[in-house]
Amino acid sequence: MDSGMIGKIQKSKRYAQERERFQINALAMTIKGTNNNHEASFENGKWQCDCDFFKTRGQCVHTMAIERIMADAELEMAEPTDD
Repeated sequence: MDSGMIGKIQKSKRYAQERERFQINALAMTIKGTNNNHEASFENGKWQCDCDFFKTRGQCVHTMAIERIMADAELEMAEPTDD
């Protein structure tokens, strides 16, 4: 392995410990539900999910679960942007 790559690996380890460097701007996931799979996404500071509950409430078990995962990982979601 070349010295340039070794330096990048070391830097990546340092960055991984400095969670405040990271902000999620866009994300897409498939959640394997009990009855169906669902597609959830985050973009421009807003969540979307294809489940019926989200369509009427603007949040759902799928988006809330992802938010918990992100909080546990100490990763910040971007604020909503004006469209």
